[in-house]
Amino acid sequence: MLKVYHNTRCSKSREVCSILETKKVKVEVVEYLKTPLTQKEIKELLQMLGLKAEEIVRRGEPIYKEQFANKKLTEAQWIKALAENPILIERPIIVKGNRAIIGRPPERVLEFLK
Repeated sequence: MLKVYHNTRCSKSREVCSILETKKVKVEVVEYLKTPLTQKEIKELLQMLGLKAEEIVRRGEPIYKEQFANKKLTEAQWIKALAENPILIERPIIVKGNRAIIGRPPERVLEFLK
């Protein structure tokens, strides 16, 4: 079963869910804005993604521009910022076993399913 960290207002996130539905893939959807991730969960996701916290930050978000733009944060500080401001987490994130990808563009999920 796949797990999708999803934002219902995000068109790319909705596209990934639609692709998975079309392929009849069983999915556990986590609306991470309603159920924010803990710092531990973010660390685990980053490990599966093979990325640093700063690499999954959405720089277009107003809160990023207001509070984090041009700041040098440590990995721990970024993880804390993502836990406290889940809107900053790039989406959607798709998890399969102990691997994860960011579903951008949404078609990446098709390759990930193989």
